Amino acid sequence: MKTYTTLTLEREGHTAVLTFNRPEVLNALNTTVATEALEAVETVGCDPEVRVLILTGAGRAFVAGADIAEMQSKNAQQARVYSELGHRFMNTLQDLPQPVIAAINGFCLGGGLEVALACDIRIAAEAAQFGLPETILGIIPGWGATQRAARLVGAARTKEMIFTGTRIKAAEALAMGLVNRVVPDGELMDTVREMAASMSRQGQTALRRAKQVINRGIELGLDEALRLEIDTFVDLFDTPDRCEGMRAFLEKRKPNFSGA
Repeated sequence: MKTYTTLTLEREGHTAVLTFNRPEVLNALNTTVATEALEAVETVGCDPEVRVLILTGAGRAFVAGADIAEMQSKNAQQARVYSELGHRFMNTLQDLPQPVIAAINGFCLGGGLEVALACDIRIAAEAAQFGLPETILGIIPGWGATQRAARLVGAARTKEMIFTGTRIKAAEALAMGLVNRVVPDGELMDTVREMAASMSRQGQTALRRAKQVINRGIELGLDEALRLEIDTFVDLFDTPDRCEGMRAFLEKRKPNFSGA
């Protein structure tokens, strides 16, 4: 896969692993990181052999926030361009056909938490710390956290995080529903790879359609969202994967899905 300057993108079977790779600055986000990460995610989305994407960070951080050295020199128009770039990255990540797992190995602050919020699943190491400290800089989150965090953990929790800038430890993040699991530091990547392998064994057409239904349904009224579920359930009955999955179940064997 292509070589980048601020991150690595590797294939492990049907899993792609994107690693933010600026450990000397705790993987801080800047324009180059966002541009390269957006390109890498788009590449994954177009690769039919990739069934799951894992995001993680090199060193002590997942992503410890924005590169303030770059940000402090921006004027309002440049800030708009930067925020819109970040939103394109987050939206592309959220809308990726494949499931995305954030393997949160350490500091996950500011823009780093915004990246994690755009993923489907968040698995944290015990050492991970979370926060949205932007107000201490005189700004607010600009890559989606005001909306994605509120939808995930509620408006009150999100306001508390943003209004106080308090760091949250992994156990509290689990209790409030910010992450799916917390695992010992040395077991993080093994746990995430095992989850990715499990996802890879599922019917890929059904898995991707399930992601679409859940993501779209959250933004709809209940009646419309349930109709979307019915329509998708029915559509899948006309797919080869549905036939193979049910046949394999009745024949007591593992299915051989084609992804169609």
